[in-house]
Amino acid sequence: MKILVVGSGGREHAMVWKLAQSSRTPTLYCAPGNAGIESLATCVSVKADDVAGLKAFVQSEKIDLTVVGPEAPLALGIVDEFRKSKLKIFGPTKGAARIEASKVFSKEIMGRANILTAAAQSFDQIKPALSYAALHELPVVVKADGLAQGKGVMVATTREEAMQAVRDSMEHAVFGQAGQRVLIERFLDGEELTIMAFTDGRTVVPMLPAQDHKRVGDGDTGPNTGGMGAYCPAPLGTKALREQVTRQVLYPAVEALSRMGCPFQGVLYAGLMVVKGTPYVLEFNARMGDPETQVVLPLLKTDLLEVLEAVVEHRLDQLTVDWHDETAVCVVMTSGGYPGVYQTGRVIRGLPATTDATAMVFHAGTRRMGTEVVTAGGRVLGITGRGKTLGDAQAEAYRVTKSIAFEGAHYRTDIAHRAFSRHT
Repeated sequence: MKILVVGSGGREHAMVWKLAQSSRTPTLYCAPGNAGIESLATCVSVKADDVAGLKAFVQSEKIDLTVVGPEAPLALGIVDEFRKSKLKIFGPTKGAARIEASKVFSKEIMGRANILTAAAQSFDQIKPALSYAALHELPVVVKADGLAQGKGVMVATTREEAMQAVRDSMEHAVFGQAGQRVLIERFLDGEELTIMAFTDGRTVVPMLPAQDHKRVGDGDTGPNTGGMGAYCPAPLGTKALREQVTRQVLYPAVEALSRMGCPFQGVLYAGLMVVKGTPYVLEFNARMGDPETQVVLPLLKTDLLEVLEAVVEHRLDQLTVDWHDETAVCVVMTSGGYPGVYQTGRVIRGLPATTDATAMVFHAGTRRMGTEVVTAGGRVLGITGRGKTLGDAQAEAYRVTKSIAFEGAHYRTDIAHRAFSRHT
């Protein structure tokens, strides 16, 4: 069986790595892939958002299943395009992917489905947005409506910050087209949690709960990033909370999308804020999270290929999805300066020659230059440690992280700190 994974980041490396373990030994391809993925799959020089190029490759190579990693091709309608030609593909249609591609649409879905979320107002004109921001209680959250690679959210603690966030988005176009419309939202004070779920549009199977670390610095300081690390399962996501989220968030969202004529097949990601034990939805994503995938998939016991096919073929209700009773911690190494301006092309030293069951190095922004592997993005590597306890997994992740070096490398030293503080 031939499988194409679309994307080039740590999430896609983790997906390829997991698919390579399938008992069905599929032949794997990745477009465009990276320097880590190339040891497991044939990398194809087609960009993730080149829908026509991807379709042509799939048809010429007779690929049996395409698995979409990032959000951009989903928002462009890759699933719709593939289905027109009867090509099997894992991921939601363009209509369903709007739950991530437009925060305003996402709020509309939540309103229709009575899903708890922060009160918000949307604006497509700058003057009323500035007036509203100037009067809103603080802190306040300003969000770019469209896709901004996880960086389009600003938590403003002063009116000046709130108004500057509006100007940056709508006037200075720091997020391009994504910021032409903004959402100004009430700030929720709690603890974040991610619960992703496989769904075929009818059945919903939640994954283990994970917690991402968005801020660039230790102690959750500095600007937001695409994610500096994660751990799974997060103790905050108790069995009771997971059942509540499945019942009150995941199923209602899937059912609302079906009623609107855009049934969701793929992975639905619920980004939650748990306020005094009550889960509110901060955002929905239409695909697996990054870096959450790098801690969730290593704990998946069931063959990932079996799960993906059950989703695509509308038979998820016939499959039992099992998990290892272990813990995983992922530490993200970034280029110096990220999420601002950073340099690439730095040689990476100390990469382990092999991957074992307790430590995995997932490449995020790398490429091969001659015999060397060099940096090629803001987030460069995700080092995942796995163990019986959170302490074991964290120690393993940092043991490997400390053995890898490149000029300007940065990483947080406190990934999973919230889980440890819950036990003290």
